[in-house]
Amino acid sequence: MNTDSGSARPALLSIRNLSIALPAGGDRPYAVQDVSYDIHAGEILCIVGESGSGKSMSANAIMGLLPDYLKPQAGQILFRGNDLLSMTEERLLGLRGKDIAMIFQEPLSALNPLMPVGEQIAEVMRVHGSAPTPRPSGLLSTSRLASRSDSPGWVQSSRTVPSPGSSPEGAAPALGRPGGGRPLNRHAARERRVLELLDFVGLPDPATLMHAYPFRLSGGQRQRVMIAMALALEPALLIADEPTTALDVTTQAQILALIARIQKEKGMGVMFVTHDFGVVAEIAHRVAVMEKGVLVEQGSADEVLNRPRHPYTQRLIAAVPHQREGARADVFHDKPVLRVRDLRKTYTVGSSWFGRKRTVNAVDGVSFEVRRGETLGIVGESGSGKSTIGKCLLKLVGIDGGEMIFDGRDIAGLPENQFRPIRKEIQMIFQDPFASLNPRQTVGRIISDGPVANGRSRQQADARTRELLELVGLDPSAFDRYPNQFSGGQRQRIGIARALALEPQLLVADESVSALDVSVQAQVLQLLHDLQQKLRIAMIFITHDLRVAAQICNAVLVMHRGKVVEHGSPTQIFDQPQHPYTQQLIAAIPGQHWDPTQARTA
Repeated sequence: MNTDSGSARPALLSIRNLSIALPAGGDRPYAVQDVSYDIHAGEILCIVGESGSGKSMSANAIMGLLPDYLKPQAGQILFRGNDLLSMTEERLLGLRGKDIAMIFQEPLSALNPLMPVGEQIAEVMRVHGSAPTPRPSGLLSTSRLASRSDSPGWVQSSRTVPSPGSSPEGAAPALGRPGGGRPLNRHAARERRVLELLDFVGLPDPATLMHAYPFRLSGGQRQRVMIAMALALEPALLIADEPTTALDVTTQAQILALIARIQKEKGMGVMFVTHDFGVVAEIAHRVAVMEKGVLVEQGSADEVLNRPRHPYTQRLIAAVPHQREGARADVFHDKPVLRVRDLRKTYTVGSSWFGRKRTVNAVDGVSFEVRRGETLGIVGESGSGKSTIGKCLLKLVGIDGGEMIFDGRDIAGLPENQFRPIRKEIQMIFQDPFASLNPRQTVGRIISDGPVANGRSRQQADARTRELLELVGLDPSAFDRYPNQFSGGQRQRIGIARALALEPQLLVADESVSALDVSVQAQVLQLLHDLQQKLRIAMIFITHDLRVAAQICNAVLVMHRGKVVEHGSPTQIFDQPQHPYTQQLIAAIPGQHWDPTQARTA
């Protein structure tokens, strides 16, 4: 956080009274209504709000990316004093990518799958007719900077956010401004510039990686490619629209550190769109809060995070996950509902005529147990094996070894016909409620089909469904409605009701709140906690978000590359982590210096 707003300097970008109308028949007349804010060179402005708040709308308006049915009705977007809304498309094309660049939320959909990433970066320079001059040899690269740091190898820079306009101390010199010098060959110059950019954003072996296609890269690597593309022509303004939302906590930390360092070294203005207040606390100089298209509050990061004035901001901050002592104090004396011993699952990858097969240990000797009324959190990055465990428990995939003792019976080796009667005792809550709900069936039918398939009459199942809808906090009218008529949080409540319909002993929640906004996430977490205490169900909560695990879990199991590296209470895991990997995960949580529970209302 930094309290310097930079207001004494002229604004790089000024949005004045911007209004964007929605088509008739929506839930409100405007996507954005009478919004005004400034972005200065050398500062990071975070635009924060829930889905549908309009936070991304002004970013798309700046870039001229609004669809035809969404056009600004009033206001100005002034970039260096020139109104972008009144510019011709030709002139706007000259600005996009060159003076104003954007990093999108999902790089896989933003990158061309049929072009190597190096060609896509070079294309930005080719479109704008630039013949860049690579920086002088001998300058420190990102990788060399990282190796000189005292931080772990995966952290690329200090997590202290620079003041706007400040000069870096001991930082790598900036990349050479493209277009200078007299390159002998434009193609060769662009290729050298691509290598330079890939190295600058911390990607290994740029000479090889520049020829790779997007699908060959990890999520974090693809996002670094997007950042390299955005930096290709040294823009004055960088817009980042939820660039870390889909990333693991360690990868998120790397990207946040990279963006903060780039902003510091180059003195760029950065507009960072997010719904995560931890990210805001990590990098923001100033914050603007959006609610239903209206800018309800703005100020320095310190003011908004620690002394929020508007009730909506106060509610958002109150919903930020934090460790809840009461949830971790219970002692469970019941015998385990589930006892897993030495569970193993392998996958074979890389088979082809010319490729060699490789065995991946997705789950490697994992053991744990969970009791009635207890929530066991399984945390780790993508590829750690945490979701594979959930699939093994429901026998959605076969296992290679180990025991899964459920209610006193080893279900590991049971054939499908013997496991089918047991399946109703183990139910899953999925990550994406919209994808897991049949769009052609009513909510009542979706929830009641399970009990009917297991022998209940339709009348009994419908009556139970209405009870469950009330239990999860949905209106009785939901029974006859369809999934597309509900919000994300409401759809997840439907998914929970469906999982409870068969009265299971064990719930497996696989990233069940990761796609939800912070306030909706808090509501669903509280619902799960209350239902579990009321029904005394055992729950396995799979997540990559350690803050969520700390809030709801009684015990936490940390996984890395298929193995359990640490297992204990949330207090032990978060306050006294023993394994280096656990320490890295916790160190990567954004905004640790900020305590949302200490925010004082005005």
